[in-house]
Amino acid sequence: MTMMTPPPLDQEDDEMLVPHSEFNDNAQPMEGVVVAQGETVSTAENQPAVYHMPTTENDMPSGSIPLALQSLFYKLQYSDNSVATKELTKSFGWDTYDSFMQHDVQELNRVLCEKLEDKMKGTVVEGTIQQLFEGHHMNYIECINVDYKSTRKESFYDLQLDVKGCRDVYASFDKYVEVERLEGDNKYHAEQHGLQDARKGVLFIDFPPVLQLQLKRFEYDFMRDTMVKINDRYEFPLQLDLDRENGKYLSPDADRSVRNLYTLHSVLVHSGGVHGGHYYAFIRPTLSDQWFKFDDERVTKEDMKRALEEQYGGEEELPQNPGFNNTPFKFTKYSNAYMLVYIRESDKEKVICNVDEKDIAEHLRIRLKKEQEEKEHKKKEKAEAHLYTIIKVAKNEDLAEQIGKDIYFDLVDHDKVRSFRIQKQMPFSVFKEEVAKEFGVPVQFQRFWLWAKRQNHTYRPNRPLTHQEETQSVGQLREVSNKAHNAELRLFLEVEFGPDLRPILPPEKTKEDILLFFKLYDPEKEELRYVGRLFVKSSGKPIEILTKLNEMAGFPPNEEIELYEEIKFEPNVMCEHIDKKLAFRASQLEDGDIICFQKALSAENDERFRYPDVPSFLDYVHNRQVVHFRSLERPKEDDFCLELSKLYTYDDVVERVARQLGLDDPTKIRLTSHNCYSQQPKPQPIKYRGVERLSDMLVHYNQTSDILYYEVLDIPLPELQGLKTLKVAFHHSTKDEVVSHSIRLPKQSTVGDVINDLKTKVELSNSSAELRLLEVFYHKIYKIFPLGEKIENINDQYWTLRAEEIPEEEKNLSPHDRLIHVYHFTKDTTQNQMQVQNFGEPFFLVIREGETLAEVKVRIQKKLQVPDEEFSKWKFAFLSLGRPEYLQDSDVVSTRFQRRDVYGAWEQYLGLEHSDSAPKRSYTANQNRHTFEKPVKIYN
Repeated sequence: MTMMTPPPLDQEDDEMLVPHSEFNDNAQPMEGVVVAQGETVSTAENQPAVYHMPTTENDMPSGSIPLALQSLFYKLQYSDNSVATKELTKSFGWDTYDSFMQHDVQELNRVLCEKLEDKMKGTVVEGTIQQLFEGHHMNYIECINVDYKSTRKESFYDLQLDVKGCRDVYASFDKYVEVERLEGDNKYHAEQHGLQDARKGVLFIDFPPVLQLQLKRFEYDFMRDTMVKINDRYEFPLQLDLDRENGKYLSPDADRSVRNLYTLHSVLVHSGGVHGGHYYAFIRPTLSDQWFKFDDERVTKEDMKRALEEQYGGEEELPQNPGFNNTPFKFTKYSNAYMLVYIRESDKEKVICNVDEKDIAEHLRIRLKKEQEEKEHKKKEKAEAHLYTIIKVAKNEDLAEQIGKDIYFDLVDHDKVRSFRIQKQMPFSVFKEEVAKEFGVPVQFQRFWLWAKRQNHTYRPNRPLTHQEETQSVGQLREVSNKAHNAELRLFLEVEFGPDLRPILPPEKTKEDILLFFKLYDPEKEELRYVGRLFVKSSGKPIEILTKLNEMAGFPPNEEIELYEEIKFEPNVMCEHIDKKLAFRASQLEDGDIICFQKALSAENDERFRYPDVPSFLDYVHNRQVVHFRSLERPKEDDFCLELSKLYTYDDVVERVARQLGLDDPTKIRLTSHNCYSQQPKPQPIKYRGVERLSDMLVHYNQTSDILYYEVLDIPLPELQGLKTLKVAFHHSTKDEVVSHSIRLPKQSTVGDVINDLKTKVELSNSSAELRLLEVFYHKIYKIFPLGEKIENINDQYWTLRAEEIPEEEKNLSPHDRLIHVYHFTKDTTQNQMQVQNFGEPFFLVIREGETLAEVKVRIQKKLQVPDEEFSKWKFAFLSLGRPEYLQDSDVVSTRFQRRDVYGAWEQYLGLEHSDSAPKRSYTANQNRHTFEKPVKIYN
């Protein structure tokens, strides 16, 4: 029972779920559906058990699947708004990319149930998933002529039913238990009895209380070499009786006292085609006559016809149009049922049960109630936002706390200072009273400075508020403060202290006074910290404040110190030495400027430290980068972190990685950059010395990552880059097998070198066998590679490289012999147009002059080892320009093939037409080569 993966889902908002109160007039507790950012999975039956899974108040929903589900179900039951699923998908360990990946809803449902089953182990609800969803069937093979029977019991959580060729669910179950006869070439090998005619089939031992049926509307079409959606009409009943016809679906071991009568609970619909679509569900939560349609955040009442008949699929007639000879126009319905959930009548009281507050853990109720209150508060704040403004007040203490820890450049991170939400109409004088209460600084001792963004992108206190400005309202002040940041008002609170450390009146500031901020650097500890601020006279000189700076730093009064001005840090650090004998005005220092200082170092001491002075340390801080390294084989997990410099060269980076891994040769490290959008490694690795700096490795378009992937090669990367690796599929001449080989040779090698290397790795029919290399694409041969062709430009990513022995008959061609192409094909008639679809493995065939089709057919059948019964169904045609011209056994084949080495639309070949929709032999070894499906994974 193979499940085919359906197409991608449309991904919409993350607010996807609507609780009952928006549509249920009776306001009874409602079983929900889970929609994982675009995908709908019916999980209502798990709800009571989920609430009994142990969680604690310290758990976080984003890291705990049980808590995330409990939170989701609680909000569905008691919230008045649609509910987001971000917490749930985060609890799976999914990032944004995973959440928006193409996921099959049935696969997601199964993986989630398996994960819940695992989380329930050792708890009071252990075994709940099995009790609800697990059924069992028996696979059997029974010999007809001897007394031998083989049986195997298997469990299932859902059943996948055929849609194609079945009119309804009962027809699918009939097909499911259909008996297959093993006879002729397909006899069964029974122990001690040898090959025997036998019957093979499946019967059900028991069905689960909740029966989940996946309808196989997506399957692989071997003829067209692609996935297709089956939109055929397929009916399903409101009540499903699996005891019908005297229990025809049940095994002899089944408990016949259990009545397997089921009632339909939910219908999951897929709307769309194989390359895109959307899921929604019809559910009747309490099994009443009222159905509801759950379509993302929209929930509507629906009648039974909408939930059942209109989801059967098939064709629909448009109303007749008088202008078009009254012929009704039919069109295919692309919305149809994809999963059905039935609940056994005898178990419905147990499965469909109410969940009350008492069933929910107290810590969960408290947590969710608090969350709801916070949400309401934020909603109110948002509605009133136009009436308020945010004022962020930075104090001296904030600078001391942040500089050297959270930040190194500028003075403060405004997002980490005290924030006030103030009505715009409030006078600034009243706001100062709020500040007095908050910080304990009386109003008369407060002086506020406005911050300004400078042209070099630094952000500094610019000027104090005037008395006139302080009489204005907060809203007016915000408007004049800074046009670039008028969404909030940013202020610096200057408070001066007397000798007794109590606030005093701020000194009057004249145009001659400059407010400077000071940072101290210690090269031994590689530490930078804030030590205070000073007013200086613009005509004064730094030499006049050295004693004061030494006091602020805790140095002796006469300690020799060096001063630097921190000017900017983007895109590069600019930090210049200050001449201590030059006036502050002459050094172009102004309000809000930053001076960094340190002890003066002798030449000997200079060499002791990694970063001996302020500029070198700030350069280091600006360029340092913590990089998370992950093995390319485990792209989800951090292996280790290294602190590097963005200026590191390629060699610096791989040397540090090699040292971390204990590897002697750094050139065996190959790095791959991170794709910030897909959260995956980029498809192409970084070439040896292919980028100049670490910063280049971390950039993806306009985003910067902190992740790199590494792999350890078996040979140095420069050597590997001088080699070409080709994937070659070797087709054995006598065995029905294809083995893939990776051939690694210098880029200047030839096809002849590839063949010689391959000969050492494959099993040949004889020691003198010769090989050739072919280029195959979409089941056609496009090229026989000349032995002398260089391999450097051969592309094995899109075309298949096939190696095979050259048959003896091809080695000695006479002038009149022809080497022709032979391809398998089927005819696909769509929209009244006939199209030829190639499939399977193409091959060459020698045809002799005057040879008839009957003679050629004998050789083809022998070459392909096809049984007579199947071979007799094939038709043979000459194809040119994609049009088949059918041949008779008496036709001379060579007369049709006069042209040589013509490819593309003009290509001529002998076509083997298959009418059977499912070839008995696997001629399609490579046809899934271009298909890539990512399985659903839940990581936590």
